Parts: sequence; structure tokens; C-alpha cells
Amino acid sequence: MADLPTAVEALKADPDLAGLRRSLEAYYGDPAREAAMDAFYARFVRPGDLVFDIGAHVGDRLGSFRRLGARVVAVEPQPLCVRALRALYADDPRVTLVEAACGARPDPVRLHVNSANPTISTVSPQFIAAAAGADGWAHETWDTEVEVAGTTLDTLIAAHGVPAFVKIDVEGFEEAVLAGLTRPLPALSFEFTTIAREPARRCLDRLTGLGFTRFNVALGDEMALALPRWRTAPEVAAYLLGLPHRTNSGDVYAAVPPS
Repeated sequence: MADLPTAVEALKADPDLAGLRRSLEAYYGDPAREAAMDAFYARFVRPGDLVFDIGAHVGDRLGSFRRLGARVVAVEPQPLCVRALRALYADDPRVTLVEAACGARPDPVRLHVNSANPTISTVSPQFIAAAAGADGWAHETWDTEVEVAGTTLDTLIAAHGVPAFVKIDVEGFEEAVLAGLTRPLPALSFEFTTIAREPARRCLDRLTGLGFTRFNVALGDEMALALPRWRTAPEVAAYLLGLPHRTNSGDVYAAVPPS
């Protein structure tokens, strides 16, 4: 398998990947951050589990899932990010890379690329509209479009098996991703933002309809659950609605009742 520190340094030095350099510097090479991430995800992921990483970006969560002993299907539509993921993980036999955007249907979609900040590239025009003029977002520009392949969670499950955990981080397209799932899973997470809170409520409704009953939240990039106990979907929806705008983003965690 690739020597990750060496591969990361090579990617950071590649002028064609300049837009990813900030992410590579932030997400790799910090042992304390990696240890905190592993400790956090260990409550959801055990050795031998299958995990789907939907919106894998440059693969820092993917790396955590692998350190925890999971087999990972990493889904990412951005060509530059896929190039980075291949450099870092293509030689790992327990990682499957899928170059596609996950959504409601397995059809090609238009990816709106933010060349200066690829981490917030999105398939969602509504996300771009919500960012326009929003505090902290006004300088962001989605300057390129590219057609990418599509897939769904149901399609991925049919091809690879039922995952123990799914991480969804797709910049405002989370609702469409969940529309492509028709069965409950042990646990999953989806990203929310404070510039568009209504999609998170609809995601909670969708998950409730699929049989998820327990919910919690992690704020920003913190590797900790913000609520002292798991809550109902309406309670978490109210919590998200009350967050200050400066929170910016975080992740909702959902689980089925413990067996």
C-alpha cells in the first residue's frame, strides 16, 4: 500500500492539485486529530465492518475507517479529489473507489466545482443559492461545471453489501442521497449547514420514515457528540434551528434502536 505521508507530500507539491493543498495540510499529519477521530468513530465502526464514505473528498475519514479495521467504499465525484484518493488508497485492497455522485437516482448529474475551494463543490443549485450573500460565504464562487456519473445508496448496497455505517458529506445534496436509500442501516451521519437548515429537517423526516429513532449532533469538525444523550428527530430538528449562524456546519448522527 502507499506510504501515506510520502504520498500526501507528493500531492501537496503537485501544481495541478493546488486547490486541494489546504485540505491535505489540514487533514493529514496531525496525530492528535487522527486519534480523536478514531476514538469518535469507534462507537460506530468495528474491525471487519463495511463503511460507505459518501463524499470522500481527500480521504481523512476514509483513513480513520481503515485504521479502525473497516472495509470502505469511498464515493467521490470530483476528478481532482479522485486523483488524490487513488494516489493515497488505490493500492489498499480493502478500499473501493467509486467515481460518482450519490443521489436519488443512478443518473449522470452536473457537479458545480469551486476551483479555489474544492471541498464545497456541489451538485445542489439550492446550496449555491443559499450561500449567495450569506455571512462567511459571499466570497465563494462555483466557476466550473462537469458532468459526473451518478449512483445511489441502494445501488451501492446491491453491489457491495450492507454497511454498518455511512458517512454523507455532499454539500447540500444530503437529502437526495437519502432519497436513494430504501432500508434502515445500523447508523449513518449526514452534514448540515446553518445557511440552509430546512434540508436537515427533511433529512431527519426521511430517516424517521426509514426506521431510524436515535439522533445526535457533532458541531463543526469536533470529534464529540454535542448532546449528552440521543434524542428524537423533532428534538434534534429544534436544536439545529436554534444554533447560531457562526456554527456554520456539523453532522447529524442517526441510529436504529439497539438490538
